[in-house]
Amino acid sequence: MKFKALLIILLVFVSCNNKEKKTEIATSNSAIENQSEPNADLEVYDFNGFEKFLNKKDDKIHVINFWATWCAPCVKELPYFEKLNVEYANKNVEVLLVSLDFPHLYKSKLKPFMKNKKLKSKVIALDDVDMNTWIPKVDGTWSGSIPATIIYKNNKRKFFEKSFTYEELETEVKQFLK
Repeated sequence: MKFKALLIILLVFVSCNNKEKKTEIATSNSAIENQSEPNADLEVYDFNGFEKFLNKKDDKIHVINFWATWCAPCVKELPYFEKLNVEYANKNVEVLLVSLDFPHLYKSKLKPFMKNKKLKSKVIALDDVDMNTWIPKVDGTWSGSIPATIIYKNNKRKFFEKSFTYEELETEVKQFLK
């Protein structure tokens, strides 16, 4: 029974989902854990280290997108996050791309992908196998499917479990500019 439940959770986590979910969440800060070689130019965090990105209180609008190179809808929407990063940089908007790629593929797949796509937004990798614990901490309604995005400013948050067009993404960010 445990194996069956674990298999279902794993399948949900690796699937790509277009269902939208919004909710407001509150989380707490935690310590940072950096990785060492061979991924020196890619910041890798476990959830405790990553959690600081979810809780900044600096009056910036933070757009955090969870994605992976193997997720077609994720890859399709990456240019929209890149465009948002460029067009809204002077409006206090910060984009963070959180890769959920498998650690053994950072060097052979993720890093070449980042270079090939010329990603300018900050990219970090989240490497924490205890997804049953950290997914609900990101958002209590998150099934674990990607793409998923959090947009927040201080204590105001929205969570989306869907793919975005640029227009949809821009509309959501503009709500935080008001």
